[in-house]
Amino acid sequence: MIGVRVVQKVSSTRGFAKVAPHLVPALDRAVHRLTRGKVLLSAQMLPGVVLTSTGARSGLPRRTPLACMPEGGGRGWLLVGSNFGRPGHPAWTHNLLAHPDAEISWKGEDVPVTALLLTGEERAVAWQAVLAFWPPYATYQQRVEREIRLFRLSRRAPAAGPAETPRSPASPPPTSG
Repeated sequence: MIGVRVVQKVSSTRGFAKVAPHLVPALDRAVHRLTRGKVLLSAQMLPGVVLTSTGARSGLPRRTPLACMPEGGGRGWLLVGSNFGRPGHPAWTHNLLAHPDAEISWKGEDVPVTALLLTGEERAVAWQAVLAFWPPYATYQQRVEREIRLFRLSRRAPAAGPAETPRSPASPPPTSG
């Protein structure tokens, strides 16, 4: 498909690496919010999620639109900390290292996930799959001295709400006041 090739070529350029980190996430967040989580502009070319992680230093929720590589029919996702081929790891990777439990918005569904930083042979195998999926990641890796972080997100059970105090069937319901 010629459109994909053109986008891959453009996304591999240094100019794209300078502009995209400022433009793409802002557009994605706006469109995602306006469509109530149903649409990500960048996902028109690559699958995408909106990651909600906990800030490594602030402890506050941080929302980041990201390209992803789905695995196992929506049971997992690979996230690539490429930072568009710029030096330095993206902030969201620091957040996942500090707080691996997160949430993603995937096709309009909020999914609780746990992130695992891939290393060694597991990373090598996943990296080859990612390169086959989106070849520009190879250009990004060549451009930087750091090893690009690669995370596997796996579904986890939703966090339970506050525990209720057990009561016998004969006891009256709690009252507020």
